[in-house]
Amino acid sequence: MKTFRKGRELGAVALVSFLLACAFACASRAQETLRGESGDVKVTEVTPNVLVFATRTGNVVASAGPDGALLIGTPSADSTERISSELAKRTPSPVRYVVIAPEDPAQSEGDAGWRQRGAFVVMQEKALERLGGHVMGAPKPLSEQFVKLGVDRARISFSEVMSFDLNGEAVHMVKQKPGYSDADALVHFHVAKLLYWGEVFPGDGYPAIDTAHGGNLDGLVKMLDGWTNAGFHVVPARGEVTNGTGLKAFCDMVVAVRDRVKHLIEAGRTESDVIGEHPTADFDAKWGHGRVPPDTFVQEIYRELKADKGSW
Repeated sequence: MKTFRKGRELGAVALVSFLLACAFACASRAQETLRGESGDVKVTEVTPNVLVFATRTGNVVASAGPDGALLIGTPSADSTERISSELAKRTPSPVRYVVIAPEDPAQSEGDAGWRQRGAFVVMQEKALERLGGHVMGAPKPLSEQFVKLGVDRARISFSEVMSFDLNGEAVHMVKQKPGYSDADALVHFHVAKLLYWGEVFPGDGYPAIDTAHGGNLDGLVKMLDGWTNAGFHVVPARGEVTNGTGLKAFCDMVVAVRDRVKHLIEAGRTESDVIGEHPTADFDAKWGHGRVPPDTFVQEIYRELKADKGSW
């Protein structure tokens, strides 16, 4: 355990930094909760025109104003009515644009019913392919889960860049090199200084790496590394809105665990040995309660490093 003593001190510092960043960030933003029989939707007001809705399946960033509303994220089907009602209070325009962020298809609730409401619903093409869309030929049938929920998938896709100029805000979505997957995109609200990457920065725990679709840990870290200025509002896939300091704490954690696993591999340890060493132990209090369990995260790193061992 002495091997990780210095690293655990780093973990404690990173945890304190993240909590302080979240406390400062939350204190500076107005919050309210939309109540409903199927669960609550918390609303965080970043600016008068930019909101974050925390739904059961993930966060949704919204711009609302005279030009209508833009939603970006992974909304749940049961949140649509409440979000729609809130938007109606904030914009006289019926125009709605909805961008569904990439996520595990098993967790997806499609367009959450927004297309039925007349919204323009779009998704990055690689992510849409995994839901049966963006195909050459007849589209595939909807999944049983989508049929059961009464939702659809996006019918429009983008490849590299999509931008919106509305409500006094410039919003750019720019495809990135793979981190979580080959469908990753940076969403940048320039005026609000807000950033969103979806599952690249999960917020509630350790990151998943979709290696079957090009995901890799180094790509994830490099994607986030240049955006750790404390002046940015950073919206995770789930959990509280933070800032660049909170994002840096996440990046530092990922790098620390990766380096520990790499050291153990160099020492000749097997996968089960490395998992048994619990190299995430000092980070588990903060990051160990999300969709990816600590041992699964360590296993992801071990297998990726073993596959790339020839390059280091």
